[in-house]
Order: sequence, then structure tokens, then C-alpha cells
Amino acid sequence: MPDVIVGSPVLWGVTIAAVLVLVTLDFILTHRPHEVKMKEAVGWTIFYLTLPLLFGAWIWYAYGASPGLDFLTGFLVEKSLSVDNLFVFMLLLTAFAVPNELRQRVLLFGVVGALVLRGVLIAIGAQMVENLSFAFLIFGAILLLTAIKTLKDAMSADEEHIEVSEIGIVRFVRRFWPVTDAYHGTKMTVVANGKKALTPLALVVLAILSTDVIFAVDSVPAVYGITSDPYLVFATNAFALLGLRALYFVLEGALGKLIHLGYGLAAILGFIGVKLVLHWAHGIWEWVPVVPTIASLAVIIGILVTVVITSLVATRRQGDQDDEHVTLRGTIEEDDA
Repeated sequence: MPDVIVGSPVLWGVTIAAVLVLVTLDFILTHRPHEVKMKEAVGWTIFYLTLPLLFGAWIWYAYGASPGLDFLTGFLVEKSLSVDNLFVFMLLLTAFAVPNELRQRVLLFGVVGALVLRGVLIAIGAQMVENLSFAFLIFGAILLLTAIKTLKDAMSADEEHIEVSEIGIVRFVRRFWPVTDAYHGTKMTVVANGKKALTPLALVVLAILSTDVIFAVDSVPAVYGITSDPYLVFATNAFALLGLRALYFVLEGALGKLIHLGYGLAAILGFIGVKLVLHWAHGIWEWVPVVPTIASLAVIIGILVTVVITSLVATRRQGDQDDEHVTLRGTIEEDDA
């Protein structure tokens, strides 16, 4: 882990202010619901990918290669994990039948919730790193357990779907508040039959916020596996999350084709978990090796490239097999006729 601490009170203040400005801008842009076109989504995605690259270059120039590399590696880890977040968001938006024009609004609430939760967990993580000698062992154990769960989910043959009636937060809310059947634009509450009622939009936002908690528990330790600087941990999370709204609409059609993504994320989480355990052990036994950041970056990029290629090859083969089955079936039906 680097000895250089990047975060200063001024830099923290400027960064938080910039995040608030960008979030406010997103709320202004989504104030009037509209269906997001690909051109708009690609434009904002490029913007939110350019920002962290420029910021990483500045960190590299101002503070040295080590913090710059830590930031870029941490951002890559967070961006990779965020794609898994998007897949769950897609399942939730489909399950709740959210109209296309309201989806970006729901995603924005999810992003804001994730920023707040991760900010809290980053602060807790910083205190743990400072005061507990075995903090990295705890982080490593969390990531290894998460990697095992992610691998089991990836190996499951069951088609992933979400039943709204089975979501805990939905069942809880319905016990105390009536919920309308139809959406009412961006309104969370309306007056129905003389009583204040929640709209389905409120339920799906609560469901997404509840998943933010799970993702934050996995995500924050993963970046602490790259750097122990709380500022860089926050910056990587913030930059990765801010572009999620636009990235969702770019990848919406492609998410289903990344069929090996779960395996890749399990490998990344497992690798960083082992890296954290080795870092903890090195503090006790100096002969225990540690994994340098440049090696971590190479491994993570290698895993991501591999799963993308294998996913595309597998989906293409499956498509060819489906076409062959359709052709064969048509031939048989013609012969029978």
C-alpha cells in the first residue's frame, strides 16, 4: 500500500463539491422524464469516462506514479463491479415494469444512495485500517466469501429473475402504506381515495437502495485492496458511480451477452481478497510476499478481457446453434408436409 496520502481538506472539499454539482446536474436533466436515446447515453458515458482518466493523469502528475496507478486500478475495479450492479438494476426495472422514460430517474436515485452508503462505509473502513491491525484480514475475508457466492451464482443454471412480491423491503412497505397500481410520472406519493399512497416508483427506488447496501459492502473493501488512502477510495467509487445512469442505457442490450461476467468478477474479488490477506500477513511476517499494484492492474485487465472474449464467443456459438435448430425444424416440417 502507498505511503503517499493524497487527500487534503481542500482536495476533499473540492471533490465533494464537484460530485454534488454533477449529481445536481443529473437531477436537472432528468426532471422532465424522457426516453434516453443511444446518442445521448453514449455522449454522457464518454464524458464520465473522460473525467476519471483526466483526474488520474492529474493525480499521477501531482503526486507521483504510485497514487496515480492506485487510482486508475481502483477505478477499473469499481467500474467492473458496477456492471454487475447494472445487471441487478436491469432485473429490478424489468420486474417493476418501469416505463422507459422513468428509468433514468430511478437509476439516479440508486446512484445517490450508493454514493451516500459508500461514503459512510469508506469512513468506517478508514477507521478500521487506522485502529485495527487485522482490518485487511477482515476485508480479505469479506471479498473471498463474496467471490465464492458470486461464483456459485454464475454456475447456477437457473435463469435470473426477480419477483417483486418476494422483495423484503416491498413486503415491509406494503404493510404500512397503500401503493397505487399505476405510475404517476416522477411522483413518489399521490392522494388516492382520500389517502396518501406510494407509487410503484417509490417501491422500485427503495428496492434499488436496498441493493446498494449489499454492493457497498463488497465494493469498498475491494478498493481498500488497492489503496489504503480513504480519499482515493472515495474518488474511485464516486467516478465509477456517477456514470452508471448513462452506462446503463449503453449496455442495456449487451448485458445479457456477458454471460461469463460472474466468473470474471468472482476471480477479481478472489484475487483482491488474497492480496489483502497477503498484505495483512506481510505486516506480521516480512517474508510473506505482497502483490504490487501494477501486477494487480495486469491481472484485472487480463480477467476482464478474457471474460468479454469468452462471453462473446459463447453467445455467438449459441446463436449459431439456435439458427441451426430453427433451420432443421423448418426442414422437417416441410418434409412432413
